Amino acid sequence: MTHEMLKKLGLAMLVGMLAVGLAGCQDEPGPAEEAGQEIDEAMEDAGEGVEEMGESIQDAAEGN
Repeated sequence: MTHEMLKKLGLAMLVGMLAVGLAGCQDEPGPAEEAGQEIDEAMEDAGEGVEEMGESIQDAAEGN
């Protein structure tokens, strides 16, 4: 390959990587991201429920 061809190939690869990077920065979340957010919310709610249950058990053990 000549030096000129390598420069063109490098430029084409750079443009391609930039295009892929910009495509990944969408304003609207995709279905996988929405599902991940729902899972995060569910896990947070479950954690809060377990914490409340632990406090209730502790209160019961202390006689309150």
